[in-house]
Amino acid sequence: MSDILQLTRYWPATINEQLQALAPVHELSDYGSVDAIPLEIRERITSIASVATLAVDAAMMDALPNLKLISIYGVGYDKVDLEAARSRNVAIATTSNSLTDTVAELTIGLVLAGSRQLIAADRFVRSGDWLDGPMPLGFDIRGKTVGIFGFGRIGQKIAELLEVFGARVIYCARSEKPDLPYGYRPTIEALAEDSRVMILIAPGTPETFDIVNRDVLKRLGPDGLLVNVARGTLVVEDDLIAALEAGEIAGACLDVFAEEPKVPQALIDSPKTVLAPHIGSATYETRLHMGMTVIENIEAMMAGKPLLTPLDF
Repeated sequence: MSDILQLTRYWPATINEQLQALAPVHELSDYGSVDAIPLEIRERITSIASVATLAVDAAMMDALPNLKLISIYGVGYDKVDLEAARSRNVAIATTSNSLTDTVAELTIGLVLAGSRQLIAADRFVRSGDWLDGPMPLGFDIRGKTVGIFGFGRIGQKIAELLEVFGARVIYCARSEKPDLPYGYRPTIEALAEDSRVMILIAPGTPETFDIVNRDVLKRLGPDGLLVNVARGTLVVEDDLIAALEAGEIAGACLDVFAEEPKVPQALIDSPKTVLAPHIGSATYETRLHMGMTVIENIEAMMAGKPLLTPLDF
């Protein structure tokens, strides 16, 4: 028997029902901790149904001696102890086939919200300030250089959509992609220097931790716009707050934060920010597809078949 440990319930609720139809499911919330699960159950668990924001560490893996797969609802894997999984021959799967279009669409929405001051415009009308005269002008995306930090599947989709607006796209990634028609910058510093808008869509890893610091923000410049749809850990939030307050960048549109759901009060209070509660994949259609991908990966593992979306680590 192959049982499943579910770390948290999914939405839409039909995903949970279909997961339970696949194999016996044990919800972590029923026990409080993995160690509290009876040994005879832990020995039957071969897969973890997780989400990108919850930790799966070495201790959890040790408590599940027959664990074979961590199936993640999301594309992030920074909360998983990769070395522990590797040393225990535990496979990892994400829902990398589900989020591309949805996250890219939200990214464009945030770019436009920042460049055209959509949230400020809404406040301007509701407050009655329009009666006293027009609000300040925004700027066009057409003809501007937009830098993308991280150029995987989602980054490339963002670039494709930006081309529709007439933007010039450049990117920074681990290596150059000469088959793609976009300018390459070898460092984030060079990317910021040449961008009017800089979009972050790289994974949260030790290499990208705090990579957007005060120096990078100064290079983006006083008319520059930062958009983060990656992980909050890419940005030194104190540096971002300081740069906004000093006028070193024009604004920041953020879907992610370092300590979610906690958001620094200075970012909440700033008139130069657009904030969203990590909704990059938050549509019914995408979340349903993500849930089905989690299930299909577990089903493939149980059948001894190749995973649908394995993580290469």
